[in-house]
Amino acid sequence: MLPEIAKEWIDKAEEDYGFACAGIECTNYFPQICFHFQQAEEKYLKAFIVANGLEFRAVHNLLELLEIFANRTIQALKGSGRPVASSTPFILILAILSTGLLTMIKIPLLRQRK
Repeated sequence: MLPEIAKEWIDKAEEDYGFACAGIECTNYFPQICFHFQQAEEKYLKAFIVANGLEFRAVHNLLELLEIFANRTIQALKGSGRPVASSTPFILILAILSTGLLTMIKIPLLRQRK
């Protein structure tokens, strides 16, 4: 079960994500849409971090939050016995280039939420 604060971050992220998705088809305000996607990413990352009992300082820096995410991911992979690249940048690049950062974070969090 997710901590209440993680659920709150998810709710806020869902609002930003939903707003961005709703506006993307019928608008020319792409910078604003990108802003809401960035906000959703930030909030999903914060939900993931607190859901895993980790801490972060009050920051809006995605790279700093991604580093916390990547370090946790590396620890989980090491514990699973699967091969892990030895550098955080590799994990970050892999995370960003895979199915998408939002999907990597959002779907597992939403499953835990239920």
